Amino acid sequence: MVVPPAIPRRGLFIGGGWREPSLGHRLPVVNPATEAIIGDIPAATAEDIELAVAAARDAFTRDGGSHWSRVPGAVRAKYLKAIAAKITDRKSYLALFETLDSGKPLDEAVADMEDVAACFEYYADLAEALDQKQRSPISLPMENFKSYVLKEPIGVVGLITPWNYPLLMATWKVAPALAAGCTAVLKPSELASLTCLELGGICVEIGLPPGVLNIVTGLGHEAGSPLASHPHVDKIAFTGSTETGKKIMVTAAQMVKPVSLELGGKGPFIVFDDVDIDKAVEWAMFGCFLNAGQVCSATSRLLLHEKIAKKFLDRLIAWAKSIKVSDPLEEGCRLGSVICEGQYEKIKKFISTARSEGATIFYGGVRPRHLKRGFFIEPTIITDVSTSMQIWREEVFGPVICVKEFRTEREAVELANDTHYGLAGGVISNDPERCERISKAIQSGIVWINCSQPCFVQAPWGGNKWSGFGRELGEWGLDNYLSVKQVTKYCSDEPYGWYRPPSKL
Repeated sequence: MVVPPAIPRRGLFIGGGWREPSLGHRLPVVNPATEAIIGDIPAATAEDIELAVAAARDAFTRDGGSHWSRVPGAVRAKYLKAIAAKITDRKSYLALFETLDSGKPLDEAVADMEDVAACFEYYADLAEALDQKQRSPISLPMENFKSYVLKEPIGVVGLITPWNYPLLMATWKVAPALAAGCTAVLKPSELASLTCLELGGICVEIGLPPGVLNIVTGLGHEAGSPLASHPHVDKIAFTGSTETGKKIMVTAAQMVKPVSLELGGKGPFIVFDDVDIDKAVEWAMFGCFLNAGQVCSATSRLLLHEKIAKKFLDRLIAWAKSIKVSDPLEEGCRLGSVICEGQYEKIKKFISTARSEGATIFYGGVRPRHLKRGFFIEPTIITDVSTSMQIWREEVFGPVICVKEFRTEREAVELANDTHYGLAGGVISNDPERCERISKAIQSGIVWINCSQPCFVQAPWGGNKWSGFGRELGEWGLDNYLSVKQVTKYCSDEPYGWYRPPSKL
């Protein structure tokens, strides 16, 4: 098993340097796989947020923006590429931190770091391309006017990110925000902040201009809330729970401040009777057990055609039993711990409530016998589920999948859309036309055909309904941090002629 490194003691990253939190408070870092305290992080308060926002504002406006916001995109791209190179060089080191902090299997964490580097590279390219897109002409019906569009950075942005993919989810916001020319204050989850703080160290090494990116760690009500409500923050981008997203919307509305929200999910995965069973089973598991089910896009409602339901469930159990649940640093681990004791108890409560409401815990639902410490839960399959049950309606955020059968395509679609959420869904069938019909009918921002959970930096990511609004990744992610300015010029030497000129004396 890999020997974990020592955790460096970091401060808050503000204005290009490290500083202790104003009150001197720090929060323990707990390894969820062992329940051991392995370090600590600074606990920021409103006073620290003031300093971070001031540093970001100064970086945005200093010398008319000539240090960052108004430089050519190609200049910003060099910094983003330098960050990507550092991430790649330290992939193994950062992945270890991510695993120790979040409990995810080391193989998953390594893949996450590769995605982090790719994301910075991608937005570096878009930053360069932005220069060529400026002054894009608009076709007008009047020859004596000329009009074009400028895309400008929104300003100082507050980025509030979750614990399930700590550095990757931060990068989905940091990379496009910086590519656009914004300056940022990043507030990662207090449950997993180690790799985000390491990003601050990388920014120092590559010489990122001071204040362009500031990283403040701490509790949501002490650091996140003051950031969301700060009058000098021009936009909030948030990924997290729907309830917190609602509060951010209310706060932002008081200042007519734009927000983008990527919230919860309860995705459907529809399996028809014409599929290769084992192939479909693996995608069903990948859609809900990846990252211990702590995925907002998890396809945790499995809809099985009645003709194959029994055979499918038999194979699903066989496959689930083969998943290696272990300390995430062990080779071959495919299911690590969940993030913390609170989440662990919440998941167990979901399972017990499902049982009390009449559902069947078909497999799992308990701590693996061989793991005496850590917040581990076996992959869990729940059957005999009705649409009124909590397990059907609410997001669990754990390795728990609930199953219902269907008879017709129409019934499958109705069950799929029977949710307040609308982030992602999937369908698996050997009938291409059926898959196309289903992809149009599912009410979500993302639909997967014959797979679940693929994610590419080039493709838009985001949801509908209670899953939020706005899109990350791709060109849409860059647009999140740009404002569009129309510039129109009168080009004729003649007077406009709307008013009659006064008589000359």
